[in-house]
Amino acid sequence: MSKTLAEIAQQLRSTNKKVQLIYAFNGNGKTRLSREFKRLVAPKSNGGEGDADEDRPELSRTRILYYNAFTEDLFYWDNDLELDAEPKLRIQPNSFTDWILINQGQDRNIITNFQHYTNEKLTPRFNEEYKRRDKDGKEIAVKAFSEVTFSLESGDDEHSGNLKISKGEESNFIWSIFYTLLEQVIGILNISEPAERETDDFDRLEYVFIDDPVSSLDENHLIELAVNLAGLIKSSQSDLKFVITTHSPLFYNVLYNELNSRACYLLERSEAGTFALVEKHGDSNKSFSYHLYLKQTLEQAIANDQVQKYHFTLLRNLYEKTASFLGYPRWSELLPDDKQAYLNRIIQFTSHSTLSDETVTEPTVQEKQTVKFLLNNLIDKYGYWQQQEVQDG
Repeated sequence: MSKTLAEIAQQLRSTNKKVQLIYAFNGNGKTRLSREFKRLVAPKSNGGEGDADEDRPELSRTRILYYNAFTEDLFYWDNDLELDAEPKLRIQPNSFTDWILINQGQDRNIITNFQHYTNEKLTPRFNEEYKRRDKDGKEIAVKAFSEVTFSLESGDDEHSGNLKISKGEESNFIWSIFYTLLEQVIGILNISEPAERETDDFDRLEYVFIDDPVSSLDENHLIELAVNLAGLIKSSQSDLKFVITTHSPLFYNVLYNELNSRACYLLERSEAGTFALVEKHGDSNKSFSYHLYLKQTLEQAIANDQVQKYHFTLLRNLYEKTASFLGYPRWSELLPDDKQAYLNRIIQFTSHSTLSDETVTEPTVQEKQTVKFLLNNLIDKYGYWQQQEVQDG
């Protein structure tokens, strides 16, 4: 059923699950969904004081804490193009970093988390400065964190000078700030009596929405990030709920296997610009990977009597992927034993013919029957596909 993103957001909010895990391809609306969800949970006030912060991570003023592309946009590089000597990561003024750095003083924990994912010698340094602000006609000094520099420490009180870190390291750093905040929030809310908490800033917090924190991460760090995030979520004892979106099948799979009480979806976008949130049962390999698309395409062509010569290429591709998954050195070993040589030749000839005058578009009746026979052989004979059929049913 086609819906708007606002309706998808309402569907997510109406689902009573601790964790909702969503897979979507890049460009399918994950970040826009996070904004719609934020507007639903914590609507923008009409002419109120917080209007200018709509696209920034909200804290105590709202009921939701979220991480998305706008979080990363709070940080930008001053590359010192003239001297190429002092690159700095600038921090735009915002309530997100002010709360965690100024109010909570978590800069040391942020550095520790960042070095855990990258390099213990790669050290961020937050500048601490005091800015003058007018309030009620008076000037007061206000502490602010406006930039970060990075250097490699040698261990003898010497360092490399300011470095511009990689995109992956930058993503890690920004995620480390959010993750440190999330640790604080969960720890605070795990104290059951509100009066005993160190702050009441998060007493009304309902949701954490995390949109794709895995850009530019290598597989090892991606897996570790997913395991740590799942562990932190499982440690949450309050009524706080989590929505996580990702384009990474690996990140999705780790979270799927680490988290028990979760609902899983595929976010689809139609050509008309509408959306569907399709419930899935199983990890990405069982729910929306390419081999399932091949299988569904072949099944549809067979059911509609629309098998064409190119379906032999898709069939061979499906055999290759299944053989690789099951550990067979050659895909032809999955063919029926009594007709292996003949069927191998049929698939090879039909999918790899190089002579244009050999081929006609319309396959023969026998060739259509061969496509159906070979697909059924793959599904009926091998346990992986039998398990898949049960899971999909």
